Amino acid sequence: MDGRPRVAGASLGAEDGADSAAPLCFSTGSSDPYCIVKIDNEAIVRTATVWKTLSPFWGEEYEVRLQPSFHSVSFYVMDEDALSRDDVIGKVCITRDMLAEHPKGVSGWLSLSAVDPDEEVQGEIHLRVEVLRSEAGRRLCCRVLEARDLARKDRNGASDPFVRVRYNGKTQESAVVKKSCYPRWNETFEFEVPEAAGEQLCVEVWDWDLVSRNDFLGKVVFNVPGLQAVRQEEGWFRLRPDKSKAREAECLSMPHSSRHRGSLGSLQLQVRLRDETVLPSSCYQPLVQLLCQEVKSGPQDGKVHLITLLDETTTAECRQEVAINLVKLFLGQGLVKEFLDLLFKLELAKPCEPNTLFRSNSLASKSMESFLKVAGMQYLHAVLGPTINRVFEEKKYVELDPSKVEIKDVGCSGLHRVQTESEVIEQSRQHLQSYLGDLLAAITKSAPACPTVVRAAFRQLFRRVGQRFPELQHQNVKFIAVTSFLCLRFFSPAIMTPKLFHLREKHADSRTSRTLLLLAKAIQIVGNMEAAAGRAKEAWLAPLQPALQRGVAQMKDFIAELVGIEEKEELDLQNALTLQTLVVKEGPLFIHKTRGKGPLLSSSSKKLHFSLTSEALSFAKTPSSKKSGSIALSNIRVAEKVEEKSFGSSHVMQIVYVDEAGQQETAYLQCKCVNELNQWLSALRKACASNPEMLCSYHPGVFRGDKWSCCHQKDKTGLGCDATRHGVTLQEWSDPLEPDMEAQLIFHHLCSLREPMREKYWELLEAEDAPNGPWSRPKEAPLPEGLDRLLAVLRDLEGCHRQAGPVPAPGPLLELQT
Repeated sequence: MDGRPRVAGASLGAEDGADSAAPLCFSTGSSDPYCIVKIDNEAIVRTATVWKTLSPFWGEEYEVRLQPSFHSVSFYVMDEDALSRDDVIGKVCITRDMLAEHPKGVSGWLSLSAVDPDEEVQGEIHLRVEVLRSEAGRRLCCRVLEARDLARKDRNGASDPFVRVRYNGKTQESAVVKKSCYPRWNETFEFEVPEAAGEQLCVEVWDWDLVSRNDFLGKVVFNVPGLQAVRQEEGWFRLRPDKSKAREAECLSMPHSSRHRGSLGSLQLQVRLRDETVLPSSCYQPLVQLLCQEVKSGPQDGKVHLITLLDETTTAECRQEVAINLVKLFLGQGLVKEFLDLLFKLELAKPCEPNTLFRSNSLASKSMESFLKVAGMQYLHAVLGPTINRVFEEKKYVELDPSKVEIKDVGCSGLHRVQTESEVIEQSRQHLQSYLGDLLAAITKSAPACPTVVRAAFRQLFRRVGQRFPELQHQNVKFIAVTSFLCLRFFSPAIMTPKLFHLREKHADSRTSRTLLLLAKAIQIVGNMEAAAGRAKEAWLAPLQPALQRGVAQMKDFIAELVGIEEKEELDLQNALTLQTLVVKEGPLFIHKTRGKGPLLSSSSKKLHFSLTSEALSFAKTPSSKKSGSIALSNIRVAEKVEEKSFGSSHVMQIVYVDEAGQQETAYLQCKCVNELNQWLSALRKACASNPEMLCSYHPGVFRGDKWSCCHQKDKTGLGCDATRHGVTLQEWSDPLEPDMEAQLIFHHLCSLREPMREKYWELLEAEDAPNGPWSRPKEAPLPEGLDRLLAVLRDLEGCHRQAGPVPAPGPLLELQT
């Protein structure tokens, strides 16, 4: 199952937006809001902070692969504070049941609710409950064994939990386990069961406090009459919040200063949960083979192609998703170049004008856009990264529009003067021209570094458009066809919003955003190959005109080199690249020293540069220095988070691995934020997905002295006290392909198009025969071979779903957009 939340204003693959005032009082009259997205109380994503506003917009999208047993997703809107702890403005919680009721997703503005400490519970408790019968009567026996992942209520990052068991007006309590969110009690509580056993057994977990009142950690309720029927229940039970009237009354009796007052605002969310049953690969082979055959056969005169029917019947809201699935499917089959070429030919066969070519959101446009993101993201980072970083670091004021120019003082104290408008514009031109020059230089030198499959796709596009518009007056059209994707749909969006393309960790401030917008506009004008057109549309761009004209010439030379690669050279380059090991993720991490051994722990450096490939996790002192050591992925057993109290930070991960001597070691690595932590964990988990030696449990603490800090066990090599979360990952464009999942998603979509494709076929056939006079559909006329075979394949796959049991598949996918 999978899902994406988008946070728009205040979504997960969801969209959220906050549009009203925060409940707290701020001296500035505004907030610095950001969102934390939690899955079952575990922070997965943190959006960027939007400074000094009560109406933030994030525009961030995420896809999170979840554990099959997840229960809810929560969005916390926070107010960042540089001097004290960040304030909670409010939250929105969406349960799995709510998402299941809305298969198309939850979308819209949802009101923020105040955060009630008694509802902020998490974790599970291991219980054995049974009704014992004897001559003396019936007794209710509740054995409290252990708990895991309890909420952290104390300043030290832990809790002091104890259990309170209530039944039939009587209460018993367990011992307090100090400083642990993974306590072990192993205590038994017994109660007499009356003849009319109508009472409920309530097991509550509390955090003991010496001075203030105890904090509620959650509860489990059992129906005793039901227990008498089954005699015994044992297992891990999820702790639930306390929503009793008594507790609500207690909350209402709190002083007004302790409660939020007034409207907390709203959050715009777009959240969808996808839960697909994936069958064995053999079940999808007929569908995959049919689609591949259709791509290889290409368009045929007088016949309606299956891909044409798919394009014409797929709604605009689904086209992007279908395009991604098809691109990934054909990438896995080694036919993505042929698939895109087919789309180019079908698109160019339609009536079209040279100046609007590939500007619509057709299946061809969406597929090429998705293809660039899947295959070219590392290339984009290499080309744009240095210039984007320079813009962020220099924070220059850049403005060419006279109506928006801000006049400022310049010079030393006592000698300052006011800059004129023309001086500001001239200075801005110099800055922007410098940035544009750097960017164009990086682009023009990047042809050899562009992935060979991307170059091959652009070569086919260049040739097809040149064949469609061979006239001399249209000599630029084939160049513009390439730049319409490369510049307008790939480079420019990344320049305007670098965080969404992972070029930066935070959104730009207003000054930097304006600079990036002007730079993106300049690249768009260069991509359109008509510098004069930009000047006519926005006359204030005139100062940049000479640079834009040079840019057009540079861009044409670059495109000519990009598409000039021949197929033999392309094959040689591809073979050379396959011999290289692709880097999945890299970056600097800090090492927390422990008493363990191994290459990481014996390193003299506290900070190392790590590089993850499909084979190993290696490390060195700097990105350019010689490799100091590595851990083979086959030796990794666990990649999980570490409790905050262990090192005083909530952004530490642990990698449990087996060294060369066969000894199990643990490396503790410090990340700089929650997003980097989850990105590293996701990359490691996906890289180790095929490792059969991964463990099912781990210790979220560290072994200090003679015991684990999490559960206080003294056996260092014993089973862990918490379950691993190998299935929880953030989805990225560069993720390994999942052929069966892509085939299942395409099958799901095609099932909804059976009747529309039939109708569209007859509609297109009627349009072709219209010039020959009135036309009526023949009775029992056969469908085209491709469509007829597709419908038969879909029927067979539906039969497989009814008869075959599902194979183990990835967990649900949550789609979030902010």
